[in-house]
Amino acid sequence: MATLIHTLADHSDDVNYCAFSSSCLATCSLDKTVRLYSLTDFAELPYSPLRGHTYAVHCCCFSPSGHALASCSTDGTTMVWDARDGRRLAVLEQPSGSPVRVCRFSPESTYLVSGAADGSVVLWNAQSLKLYRSGNVKDGSLVACAFSPNGNFFVTGSSCGDLTIWDDKMRCLYNEKTHDLGVTCCDISSRPISDGEHESRYFQMASCGQDNQIKLWLISLADFLGAELKYKCTLGGHSAPVLACAFSYDGQMLVSGSVDKCVIIYETSTGNILHTLSQHTRYVTTCAFAPCVLLLATGSMDKTVNIWQFDHKQRCSGNIIQNESKMAVENWSEEDVLAWLHAQGLAELVGIFQMNNIDGKELLNLTKESLMNELKIESLGLRSKILRKIEELRVKMESVSVAIPDEFLCPITRELMKEPVIAADGYSYEKEALENWLNNKRRSSPMTNLPLPSLLLTPNRSLKVAIGRWLETQQK
Repeated sequence: MATLIHTLADHSDDVNYCAFSSSCLATCSLDKTVRLYSLTDFAELPYSPLRGHTYAVHCCCFSPSGHALASCSTDGTTMVWDARDGRRLAVLEQPSGSPVRVCRFSPESTYLVSGAADGSVVLWNAQSLKLYRSGNVKDGSLVACAFSPNGNFFVTGSSCGDLTIWDDKMRCLYNEKTHDLGVTCCDISSRPISDGEHESRYFQMASCGQDNQIKLWLISLADFLGAELKYKCTLGGHSAPVLACAFSYDGQMLVSGSVDKCVIIYETSTGNILHTLSQHTRYVTTCAFAPCVLLLATGSMDKTVNIWQFDHKQRCSGNIIQNESKMAVENWSEEDVLAWLHAQGLAELVGIFQMNNIDGKELLNLTKESLMNELKIESLGLRSKILRKIEELRVKMESVSVAIPDEFLCPITRELMKEPVIAADGYSYEKEALENWLNNKRRSSPMTNLPLPSLLLTPNRSLKVAIGRWLETQQK
């Protein structure tokens, strides 16, 4: 259940984009401003709105730490702001002077990308704020951009319908026509998919377009061979062009906004529609999940931003714990730590941890003394609660067994199979997951996307026995 908990109505014109950090929400508009709000009470911050652009602001995004905010505009510039006090740090002029439609920071804050209406794409050094590399898409305006979780590549989408994969040296690795009437948005899940042999080889991406469609893709990178974009499936539900799409922090959900004024939330693994939200009165132009999936922001041409809260707090916490088993805590990024704080009911500490750049390794090294002397947390009860939560985290990590063999995981849900069945494509799936896939009027293979010659499902008894034996070994 998604509940509307707040509506922001401060912009005087269409809302074009919204973006979350771990502690703030940023929105931008045709009214030339960028506004920032606290996630604690959704009050506008004292130094908001940010003024400086002379024409419409099309996009805004936070750096991974949340300390910097970038915004781009029809005025041909990308501006970088200090998100903590609203100071303007730099004005980056697109070399061509063309209206800038999209901007994105790389996951490690190494680069900032800006893409323009003339198809130019610029890679800026995010530290020196100087131009690093530039290029152009083949045709059309550049309207969408997304970085891979590891920052090794990024994808751009154009108004002519192309998706282009670039490496971090601005070399074009791959290009494909994907939406006949033009791409409007794209996003890459922060949770890579392992193929069982090469860890984190596949990255899941969503794209949407003027053709009313949302498509899911798998991106694979091979050394010296470039990149490959593999079509996975198309999600239905919208009756008009889809203007925005975004994955939840854990990759379990995908949200979209459309000209049909609706917001649809899908379960990524199955493609099932979880929620349809229809409170906006004009086109939905933007949507974004907060780091821990508890909050969703949707913006519209009706000049408002709606904030939604999910009732499945337990599910959110469960997803984070599930992800803990896949990634050692010491390898967590600062954003992973902030998401964990949200899930543990410690949101009031987000600002302190963010200011001190606490990543997974730092988290595990926290002590009673460092919490008091370095992080300046005066409350004894709060310090004790943090240390207790960290100890619980260590216990959970120690209880995690060796990785589940990939052949025991359902290709649809990526969870351990209980009732494996063999489909006509020769692959094994969890029975319930595949039945849901077929009941959703799909008649293609989840693995190959080719039509299934038969809908007959055969129990895979030998695989079920093998899974049972493996589980027994884990319990000893």
